[in-house]
Amino acid sequence: MSLTKKRWLILAACCFINLCIGSLYAWSVLAGPMAAYLGELNGVTLTARDLSIVFVIANSVGPITMITGGKINDTLGPKMVVLIGGMMFGGGMFLSGFATSISFLIVTYSLLLGLGLGMVYGATISTCIKFFPDKRGLIGGLTTSTFGISSVIIPPIAGAIITMTGPTTAFKVIGAAFIVIIAVSSLFIEKCPDGFVPEGWTPPAATGKKAGGESKNWLGMLKSPIFYVMIVMLTCGAFAALMFIPMISPIAQNMIGMSTAAATTAVSTLALFNVFGRVLAGSLSDKFGRINVLGAACVLSVIGLGLLYIADMGDTLPFFAGISIVGACFGSFMGVFPGFTADQFGPKYNSVNFGIMFIGFSIAGYVGPSILNNIYGAQGSYNMAFVTAMGFSVAGLVLTFAYRVLNRK
Repeated sequence: MSLTKKRWLILAACCFINLCIGSLYAWSVLAGPMAAYLGELNGVTLTARDLSIVFVIANSVGPITMITGGKINDTLGPKMVVLIGGMMFGGGMFLSGFATSISFLIVTYSLLLGLGLGMVYGATISTCIKFFPDKRGLIGGLTTSTFGISSVIIPPIAGAIITMTGPTTAFKVIGAAFIVIIAVSSLFIEKCPDGFVPEGWTPPAATGKKAGGESKNWLGMLKSPIFYVMIVMLTCGAFAALMFIPMISPIAQNMIGMSTAAATTAVSTLALFNVFGRVLAGSLSDKFGRINVLGAACVLSVIGLGLLYIADMGDTLPFFAGISIVGACFGSFMGVFPGFTADQFGPKYNSVNFGIMFIGFSIAGYVGPSILNNIYGAQGSYNMAFVTAMGFSVAGLVLTFAYRVLNRK
């Protein structure tokens, strides 16, 4: 089988793997029952909010192994990186089922699972981007969308297991299943040869980074002023959704007065539009340019956050419209940025380069929920959190213009 045909099998395997590791975003379903379990076990009162630090750390440590794993990926290939990372991810999930305290969860879920996720996510996305130089935007959207759609598929499965056997068993069952699935899927992944050109595709005539002819390693990337504009732009674009994702169910219940079942619908709605945004924006960016799509996402994000700001008790329509728009805009950034990074700095070292760029995502994932918790704790309202997120989206829009100015030079 030619590599041009085989790359589709590699893409399918990577998407299947990303479907597993995307279960990180099922935390909002696991957190409440686990908090109740740990509270009863230790004779204290715990809520999902008390466990939010577990998700925040897990969401923040990924770039560490994206960068180190990316170096191995660029030299030896992605198969071993995915296998080791998958064992860490699934093992962290499995061991979380033995947790007796929040600190135990931080070691197993936050660190082991989070670091494993970084290895796998970086390797699968960078590998697919290299195999599809003709469709970087679309492929970036597809590979990241399967990561996002996991938060639609896994929560009902986890919820059913929790209902039947409790949260600890849910962690163990899901973790064991993911170890097997990722290990088998990794067998179908291989390293993309340098300079790979698909059959029937002619690279753009232009020279330099636009054609993928010039690849900068991480040192070269860090010397480029445009890198700093891009990484801050990613932070701003990811901020709004990452502020709300781990707490969307409690927000829906506290702010709108939704039942627990209805709040679960809100979680699924945000996740679906996140996935939709990744695929659509990735595809559109191939036609209309990455920076144009990202600028539009920043504008729409402000509109979505405005709808959330005006939503009050019982206002389900503006609330659902707001989270749908914010989810799609977040998905746009996540779907476009892998290809955007490869376009700007070349595909050869993209595993490490995108890992470094992903630090912007982790900053948003750490700062966003922390700001939300502090604002709600101080004011008993989420409104100023929405305003803060609007400010980040406006800053992201401004940075798209700064990027254009620097890129012309």
